[in-house]
Amino acid sequence: MRKIDERILYLIISEEYCRGRSAIDIAGDAIAGGVDMIQLREKTKTPGEIIQLARGIKKLCVENNVKFIVNDDPAIAKEAGAHGVHLGQDDAKRFTIAFARKILGKDAIIGLSTSSIEEVERANTEDVDYIGFGPVFPTVVKENCVGIKDIEKVLKTTKKPVFFIGGINLSNVDELLMKGAKNIAVIRAISASDDVKIAAGKLKEKLEKA
Repeated sequence: MRKIDERILYLIISEEYCRGRSAIDIAGDAIAGGVDMIQLREKTKTPGEIIQLARGIKKLCVENNVKFIVNDDPAIAKEAGAHGVHLGQDDAKRFTIAFARKILGKDAIIGLSTSSIEEVERANTEDVDYIGFGPVFPTVVKENCVGIKDIEKVLKTTKKPVFFIGGINLSNVDELLMKGAKNIAVIRAISASDDVKIAAGKLKEKLEKA
C-alpha cells in the first residue's frame, strides 16, 4: 500500500471550497474523472464529523482503487479506516512521524508538507512515504507562496515522491510539468470547478501526456 506511483493526481477536499456541494459528491465525480488519491482536509469540523465524512469517502475510494488520506490527525485517520495521514510541519510537532507510524502501522501512507529545501532534506531522513512541496503558486488556502524557482532542486534533493501543491490549475500546470514535476495536488482546481469530472479529467490528461 505504501508505494506511490508517478503521474498521480491528488485531490484535497475541504467542503468550504466545494461551493455548497458535499465532499462525497465531489469525491465521486473526481474519481470518475481520474483522480488517483484523495485527502480529506477539514479544519473546522469536529472529530466525529470528520470521521463520519471520511468513512463515506473511504468507501468510494476502496471501491475504485483510490488511496484515501486524512489530514492532520493519525488517530482520526485510524478511526476512519483511511490508508494514511498527511501532516503539516506544525502537525508533525504535535504528532511525530514515529507516533503516526505506530498508530497507523507499517503499511500506512504518511505524507509531510514542506516549503523549503531544508525541510525537504529533513524529510529525507523521516519515515514518510511522500512529501508535498508548496505553495508553488499564490492561493487563498495558504498565505505564503514559495514559487516555482526551486522545483528542479527539490526533485534533485528529495528521496521521496513529491507532490507540488498550491494554486495549481489548468492554466499553469504546464509550467510545473516542464520542470519535471510528476505528481500534483490540487484543491479548488477540481472542487470549485463547474464540472468536477471534466476538470479532473483534463488535469489527469496533462499529467499523463507530460
